[in-house]
Amino acid sequence: MTDCIFCRIIRGEIPASYVYQDELVSAFMDIQPVNPGHLLIVPNTHASSLADLDSKLGPHIFQVAMRLAAGLRGSTVQCEGVNLYLADGKAAGQEVFHIHLHVIPRFSGDNKGAFFALRSRGHSDQKQDRDQIAASIRTSLLHNTIPEIRKE
Repeated sequence: MTDCIFCRIIRGEIPASYVYQDELVSAFMDIQPVNPGHLLIVPNTHASSLADLDSKLGPHIFQVAMRLAAGLRGSTVQCEGVNLYLADGKAAGQEVFHIHLHVIPRFSGDNKGAFFALRSRGHSDQKQDRDQIAASIRTSLLHNTIPEIRKE
């Protein structure tokens, strides 16, 4: 799909603040964050829904999410907990029809119930701010004790 925003980001047509990338998935900062450090993990190949994913890609996305959650906790981002959120289909709240997993840092008193109703309120969506947070998370990933993701 040539006009998909996530496909365009992965192709480098739209800038993003990357945190992680391998041959299967990319993770970058959400431009409408629930909280600072809000990440998206997207397959590098277009898949509109979970049913479109290769059977090995779904588990890989969650392995990456586990590593990124640890990276968030070890970064400068305020993070006492993490929410994972994936909407599959319009009725489920999917807004961009390229499957993606939200990795959302949470902390006591952030007053975020259902995150999708509270996006981008009171948090900067400036590229330089996202880049700085992404750098902190990448640094944390280099120093955390989570084992490398195995490629099978």
